[in-house]
Amino acid sequence: MPVKQVHLAAHFPGVNNTTVWSDPASGSQIDFESFVHLARTAERGRFDFFFLAEGLRLREMKGRIHDLDVAGRPESLTVLSALAAVTTHLGLAATVNSTFNEPYEVARRLATLDHLSGGRAAWNVVTSYDAFTGENFRRGGFLDEADRYTRAAEFLQTARELWDSWTDGDVFADPAAGEFVRSGAGAFAHHGHHFDITGRFTTPQGPQGHPLIIQAGDSNEGREFAAADADVIFSRHGSLEDGRAFYKDVKSRLARYGRRPDELKIFPAVTYVLGDTEEDAAERAAEIRRAQVSPQTAIAYLEGVWGRDLSAYDPDGPLPGIEPDLGEGVSQGRAQFRGDRGATVRAWRALAAERGLSIRELVIEATGRQTFIGTPRSVADRIDEFVQTDAADGFIVVPHLTPGGLDDLVDRVVPLLQEKGVFRTDYAGSTLRDHLGLGVPRTVEEVMS
Repeated sequence: MPVKQVHLAAHFPGVNNTTVWSDPASGSQIDFESFVHLARTAERGRFDFFFLAEGLRLREMKGRIHDLDVAGRPESLTVLSALAAVTTHLGLAATVNSTFNEPYEVARRLATLDHLSGGRAAWNVVTSYDAFTGENFRRGGFLDEADRYTRAAEFLQTARELWDSWTDGDVFADPAAGEFVRSGAGAFAHHGHHFDITGRFTTPQGPQGHPLIIQAGDSNEGREFAAADADVIFSRHGSLEDGRAFYKDVKSRLARYGRRPDELKIFPAVTYVLGDTEEDAAERAAEIRRAQVSPQTAIAYLEGVWGRDLSAYDPDGPLPGIEPDLGEGVSQGRAQFRGDRGATVRAWRALAAERGLSIRELVIEATGRQTFIGTPRSVADRIDEFVQTDAADGFIVVPHLTPGGLDDLVDRVVPLLQEKGVFRTDYAGSTLRDHLGLGVPRTVEEVMS
């Protein structure tokens, strides 16, 4: 069988514990030049796209703002529109929330980005779960778990109807006839449960027809949403075994929506650490993890799980013997502290007892993202193994430094993937759909049929 091609994307680091802001090599998380450096590095490495996360409220811990949020929450589409002017091929992926936005404005902004970039726009469709975030918006409140996805699905359907309200040939600019556009161009009418809108859409289709759709979520509802509507799914399954199970499950869902397995690309999020030897890489990785989980971060993370003020505890000491408070907790706006925190406490206690771990050591162990650690050659081989054995189609790389954290991967690993014949040496097309081998997007009628 022919070898599969590896796909790579870059995630601008920030607002999370991946970022080591205290490193002397770390720069601004908001200055435009930081975005330019990382984006141009990704394009030099022939990456598929550049990905920006989003946050609609500054997260809090015990009523205090999580400091990294302040440093890295610029609005995604604004940044990507500026990056369109300083890149030529790199896809530009914005996270835009479907709970607190409206289809018309989001569809218009994304169509605009697709025009400005020559067909490189992508939309990571996300939802919000909490009233805390909702307080920043006039509508306020929040949606139940199931309603979040029904609104997101209808939101995306409505956006597609808006994009489809313009077709090829609608703008014909005929001086002799004195006509610029077809008379019915842009007309739309959507009557649904969440949205009831009619009018004229202002923006003709961009070069891709529809911007690329990305979905991030591991729940059953999220997987089904991705199988029905997404072009890329952003996964957190980093181990080979878990990745294969996730890959098989999601790809198997596509047929019921009339889609082929290659119409949805699976991109786990990963980090990497390189060294001249395996031992050197492992030592550097351990140093980076300790920098990512400072003593203060370790206690804050434990407080999020326990739901209590644990500031009196020594981060280098044992876990607290007190029982967790499973009520509202001390954290606001941090999704990782949702779910069954009691089960997390039990699992962490068992792990700490088995391994003899301190609080800080436990948080480092329990929250570590899957990372490719090794020499450039072993990392290239491992990346390729994941793709060839159907654990992923590619990866979204989250470097630990802003803005130079991608440089080593592009300079030392990408050439080895190219040498293996599994990664492009140049872009074969101009649009993001070209890069990912995705065809013309389906119209709303095709999706609904």
